[in-house]
Amino acid sequence: MPALPLPRFYQITPEPSDPPDCSSFLRQLDATLSCGIALVQLRVQRLDRPDHLRLARHALELCRAHAARLVFNGPVDMALESGCDGLHLNSRTLLSLQQRPVPQTMLLSAACHDARQLAQARRIGVDFVTLSPVLPTRTHPEASPLGWQQFAALAGASALPVFALGAMDLTMMKKARACGAWGIAAISASWQGIGQGPSA
Repeated sequence: MPALPLPRFYQITPEPSDPPDCSSFLRQLDATLSCGIALVQLRVQRLDRPDHLRLARHALELCRAHAARLVFNGPVDMALESGCDGLHLNSRTLLSLQQRPVPQTMLLSAACHDARQLAQARRIGVDFVTLSPVLPTRTHPEASPLGWQQFAALAGASALPVFALGAMDLTMMKKARACGAWGIAAISASWQGIGQGPSA
């Protein structure tokens, strides 16, 4: 478990719509952080390495200003070079690892979709996971949703804090926690400050 308590809401960023400058993206991140978001995953897939690192450093500055932590979704070496507070592993990378890839001083999260991945996350010392998709999503229409019953079974058997992901919004926090989630993770539920905020 991370030294600092985990918040109940985990913000995942959308892909920047204004590369490579990403100034609009950074303004949106600042507005989102102003709503009280305390844990952010920087998920960027379409920037080259120099622009990706530059964006990560600017995003980290904003997170620091709002007392939030930033988790880098991408290669381990880039997460370390960026100075981010943590690393997020996709499920393929998670399954390829034999041990924890970052120091204990950094947060480590992982994307999980089944019991095998949850077990691997615990084995290598992941701090918390996302478990998805709980419900059907527009971004991954091909993925079979777990549904709340299967989510509850998997989350209940996991010794790790689990964030429910997949068509989540802030009104689902109570339901998710009743099903064994630590909290919820989402992209659009509070991005740009839209919505009721993570305390709702």
